Amino acid sequence: MIEHVDIKDSRLDLFLQQKLKQYSRSHIKKMIDGQLVRVNGKIITKSGYKVAVGDEIEFQDLPIKQLDTSAENIDIDIVYEDDDLVVINKPQGLVVHPACGNESHTLVNALLYHIKNLSTINGVIRPGIVHRLDKNTSGLLVIAKNDKAHISLSKQIQNKTCKRCYLALCDGIFKQDCGTITTHIARSKKDRKKMAVCSDTEGKLAITNYKVLKRYNFYTLLEFDLKTGRTHQIRVHASYVHHPVVGDEVYGNKSKFKLNGQLLHAYKLEFTQPTTKEHIVVTCELPDYFKNVLEILEKQKNSCKI
Repeated sequence: MIEHVDIKDSRLDLFLQQKLKQYSRSHIKKMIDGQLVRVNGKIITKSGYKVAVGDEIEFQDLPIKQLDTSAENIDIDIVYEDDDLVVINKPQGLVVHPACGNESHTLVNALLYHIKNLSTINGVIRPGIVHRLDKNTSGLLVIAKNDKAHISLSKQIQNKTCKRCYLALCDGIFKQDCGTITTHIARSKKDRKKMAVCSDTEGKLAITNYKVLKRYNFYTLLEFDLKTGRTHQIRVHASYVHHPVVGDEVYGNKSKFKLNGQLLHAYKLEFTQPTTKEHIVVTCELPDYFKNVLEILEKQKNSCKI
């Protein structure tokens, strides 16, 4: 691909970052270090190289790394299963599918070992995966065993007839008992690994309903109901209203509790079975580390009453 410089006195890496917004700065640096960027036909290997107006920049992306999609004997918690689909209770810390930085030891590798048939719509890297959860978010995921089921479940998510409910412990006290957070969300311009609330003319519409379940000293337990499925949506929205999810060091602060990630759990899924059209409701309990924090807060709350 070719870009023509239209910015005066710019560093090569900064110019490419501005033009190639889909790439992080570290990704662009790897392209330059890998001799994949030429300025006026000459290979440039210094990120700080100064480009001038009118320079022609030719670049190639990094070669695609072959990801490991082999079966691995990793334990998975199957909460519901029929001929068309499986519902998994994903533990915190497990990545859903292989990607750069997580080439193996993912939920997909476990599915290939435990489930005989998986839908092929998302290819060999994401077989059966209809929707995702963040690595450090636990809870329910529906997995399609065939393409017909995959299409049906995807349409239900798109049409908002598939209901996904989460439990989260958030910093601070929510004043209202319930409400809706509506914004647009796009990738952060400051940090490409993060998402951020943006203007109505940018990003995608994101709608999150919330309901307060219990208020503790300095914390609130909530149920979140997703009306859209944007990347990191609940975490971004919670931070946006100044009540980040406890344990979320990306969008919030380091917690005083010893946690390995955010206290966010997908506890309920409602959908229509693709073949029988039966209304299916699947739930799962909070993981022990989440329950332990709530027990600590309950004791603190009770001690303050004495």
